[in-house]
Amino acid sequence: MAEIQRVWEENLRVYGVRKEWRQLRREGMDVACCTVERLIRNLDIRGVVRGQRPLTTVSDPAQERAPDLVKRNFTATRPNQLWLADFAYVATWSGFVYVAFVIDIYARSIVGWLVSKSMKTELVLDALEQALWARKRTLALIHHSDRGSQYLSIRYTERMADEGIDASVGTTGDSYDNALAETIIGLFKTEVIHHRGPWKGLEAVEYATLEWVDWFNNRRLLEPIGNVPLVELKMAYYRQLEESGEAA
Repeated sequence: MAEIQRVWEENLRVYGVRKEWRQLRREGMDVACCTVERLIRNLDIRGVVRGQRPLTTVSDPAQERAPDLVKRNFTATRPNQLWLADFAYVATWSGFVYVAFVIDIYARSIVGWLVSKSMKTELVLDALEQALWARKRTLALIHHSDRGSQYLSIRYTERMADEGIDASVGTTGDSYDNALAETIIGLFKTEVIHHRGPWKGLEAVEYATLEWVDWFNNRRLLEPIGNVPLVELKMAYYRQLEESGEAA
């Protein structure tokens, strides 16, 4: 029972039965899922459950925008092939703050993020700058976003052009245009904002986001990639690349 409590605490009190069971098995504990379920029930532990999130996109139909190069096909064969960008708002005691993310689609890892009191271009531009600093690219990259005015701004599009990044913007104008980014932000809102609020102000949200991003990228088990941490998938890719090079 102590191990169940430890895993739950180490994973930001987010995991439910299946994730707890998978994490315990990864750590070498041969335990049945039904046993984990019973112990969780005895400890009165509950995993978080996602709901819908409000939209933050403010689109100008007359504004010039890039073509849709993704067409809702959110797949990649290597890191730094396709990045998705989106942001969400968080209500605090001192007013709204906004959290922007840049997500690498290959391992679904967060490569850039920023918390700000303003939803102007600087919010998304600074998150992009962080991603550019964190990831040194040599191959072609597509950056995909919704039709929000921040992502269509001259400063943002010029910065991508300077870096040789191909801009892509959803054409339909609904949530499916950027569905995977919406999913990641949905996890953030469920596992951090709704789960740990209410929030006093920007600093509290910023620290919690930093903690969550580190956990999400390095330790969280993600079902769509085989219930392994994101960092393991990325490391496996580069290990395979090195082995292929040695064989050649």
